[in-house]
Amino acid sequence: MIKKILIANRGEIAVRVIRACKELGIKSVAVHSSADKDAMHVQLADESVCIGPPKASDSYLSIPNLLSAYELTGSDSIHPGYGFLSENYEFAKILEDHKINFIGPSSSLIKKMGDKIEAKKIAKELGLPTIKGSDKGITDIYEAKKMAEEIGYPVLIKAAGGGGGKGMKIVYESKELEKNVIDAKSEAKKFFNNDEVFIEKFFQNPRHIEVQILSDGKKVVHLGERDCTVQRRYQKLVEESPSPVLTNEERKKLLENSVNSILKLGYKGAGTLEFIYENGEFFFLEMNTRLQVEHPVSEAVTGVDLVKRQIEIASTGNLELDQSQISFNGHAIECRINAENYKKDFQPSAGKITSCHIPSGPGTRVDSAIYQGYVVQPFYDSMIAKLISHGRDRESALARSLRALDEFVISGIDTTIDLHQEILKHKDFLSFNYDVNWLTKSDILNKS
Repeated sequence: MIKKILIANRGEIAVRVIRACKELGIKSVAVHSSADKDAMHVQLADESVCIGPPKASDSYLSIPNLLSAYELTGSDSIHPGYGFLSENYEFAKILEDHKINFIGPSSSLIKKMGDKIEAKKIAKELGLPTIKGSDKGITDIYEAKKMAEEIGYPVLIKAAGGGGGKGMKIVYESKELEKNVIDAKSEAKKFFNNDEVFIEKFFQNPRHIEVQILSDGKKVVHLGERDCTVQRRYQKLVEESPSPVLTNEERKKLLENSVNSILKLGYKGAGTLEFIYENGEFFFLEMNTRLQVEHPVSEAVTGVDLVKRQIEIASTGNLELDQSQISFNGHAIECRINAENYKKDFQPSAGKITSCHIPSGPGTRVDSAIYQGYVVQPFYDSMIAKLISHGRDRESALARSLRALDEFVISGIDTTIDLHQEILKHKDFLSFNYDVNWLTKSDILNKS
């Protein structure tokens, strides 16, 4: 049984895992860079270890430093959170080789599903609908042009080993293809140390739908779907569950297909299947072999604690939960609060938080690691809080979100609180009339 978990992460997700550990009676170990010595996760954990200077590559991404902290503290398991090393198969493989309990799937599955080309092949074998495009990396520009002609413009060039919009280029005409392939490969190499890219159909007006699953390799359950369509630069801003646009028949088919595919895969842990949805059809996009940022909306509508279930599977090898035990209640909406100036092209905003008031009240949850006097560091991701609102239906969840956003006060830095108020009040959001490109083109970001 797991007795002490080292959390290989920082910020709100580290705090989230620490809270689950406390409720389970498990000791927690926080790791931190020198810049994060006063961070909330450091203060809440039972123990803490400095693992390097501010730069992530020298601290949170340093496998030797993390292993040293693990040995020093006598931990028996590692939870990766999301981001950083959570989907790094080499990290998971090293832990397996050293018989260290990794709270996540096997390194082989992380590797397979982390490569978008390989993941697409696997999805096809599992019977999931896939996007039309190449089934191997682009090595020949003439072959790429031929493929693009077959698919039909516009097409999308994507990094095989990346995410978050990096290494992605939309190509509208044949004459633009070669330059965009070169640019995408260069960007992929820079961010993921892997310049392999591939080509597939570009959807003009898609929605982004994903399915949350839990599996112990023998049994799979789903926690419904999430709609993550409101995005900027391929990064999610607002997520909700259930999706406001799916019919019951579409939902049933999507969830059943997802569960059946994961059962064939032999997956262990929490995972998410992501899909493009357009004109009533779903197409497999990718699988995330970790906890998602937006997992709280699934927790809100089901009452299932995903982090505790991750620990349960890693500790016992079994998921003590059946689909019949999961009931779906109401609607939940999550707003990602970033330290950014959205009026200046989402320019990051670091600095000291001079005043801070976290909203509360019925159906209101805030996952965060900020406090008054906390200094937001310029070295890491700009997300500083997540506001999750739950209500009996979408209308009441929206009302609670807006009420909570109105209460939310963060001074000293720029945030996206005002942006979320504009999004949730917008007629297009209220009528479900939006796609993944909507915000970029909307009057919210294009005011005269």
